[in-house]
Amino acid sequence: MANYQQFAAWRLCHDLTLHVYRATESFPKHEMYGLTSQSRRAAISAGANLAEGSMKKGRNEFKRFLDISIGSLAELSYLLLCAKDLGFLPEPQWKDLEDRRDHAAAVTWSLYKSLGPRS
Repeated sequence: MANYQQFAAWRLCHDLTLHVYRATESFPKHEMYGLTSQSRRAAISAGANLAEGSMKKGRNEFKRFLDISIGSLAELSYLLLCAKDLGFLPEPQWKDLEDRRDHAAAVTWSLYKSLGPRS
């Protein structure tokens, strides 16, 4: 297919990942293997699956990996909400991350739809 770095969806997912990593640095140490790890894994999964899928053969394979990316972004939404509700993320920081996540998800979904129906 194509170099993943050319896709706006990947660039947004990458930016989101960097912000999630920075935000989770301040999470309590007892969350290292809980919300910290899960949030980071969900964020990085979105960009990583987009990158991997872009190098697969055929549109259907790429769409399958984009579908996984979209799922990871949905998972991240819940994890960030949980972190906010537990008091690990201040409301403004959560809002910024959620806005970035929402934008990345919308652009990834648009890329998915642009590839047409799966055969």
